[in-house]
Amino acid sequence: MHALEDTFQNLKEISVRVGLTINEHKTKYLRCTKKRHKKEGIDITQTHLEQVKSFKYLGSTVNGNNSIEEEIKRRVSLGNKALYANQGLLKSKLLTKNSKLRMYRTLVRPVVTYACETWVLKENIKTKLKVLERKVLRRIYGPTKQKDGIWRIKSNEKLNRLNGNKNTTNYIKAQRLAWFGHVHHMPVNSKVKNSV
Repeated sequence: MHALEDTFQNLKEISVRVGLTINEHKTKYLRCTKKRHKKEGIDITQTHLEQVKSFKYLGSTVNGNNSIEEEIKRRVSLGNKALYANQGLLKSKLLTKNSKLRMYRTLVRPVVTYACETWVLKENIKTKLKVLERKVLRRIYGPTKQKDGIWRIKSNEKLNRLNGNKNTTNYIKAQRLAWFGHVHHMPVNSKVKNSV
């Protein structure tokens, strides 16, 4: 805790030298640790900084226990909003199914998979992503009429075949590999490479 207080003290002193002041209502800090600790603030020469459990950084939610569950839940919710914002186009009979698939991959999936290069894909996360994607695919492809004349929703296997196995999980894995390639080709003294 003393190191954190020293860091904030240095930040405050350097800020004052260049004419900046720290707004204590906007400035918060996040303590990343697996250990349980009580929530407390930091007081630095008449400035009180509040400790938070999570915050948004560059559009992604970061929390103290380094779990992405909250971020995935938020991303799926945003994906549902993007889906409903474009549902008129996805239901349109004027567009082909391939056009609708391209729309899904360019309008909805990027919202869900933003910053996915750093995700650890656990089974429960994969399930949440598959549920959303199947909802979209069922909307695009519609039900199947069986021989007995009854309409039924398409099975998961049928949707995977129609989608050509280009599901969100495989897309995320490809993005992670691409990111690994970028990091691998960085210079040895790169901060990004040293932090991985």
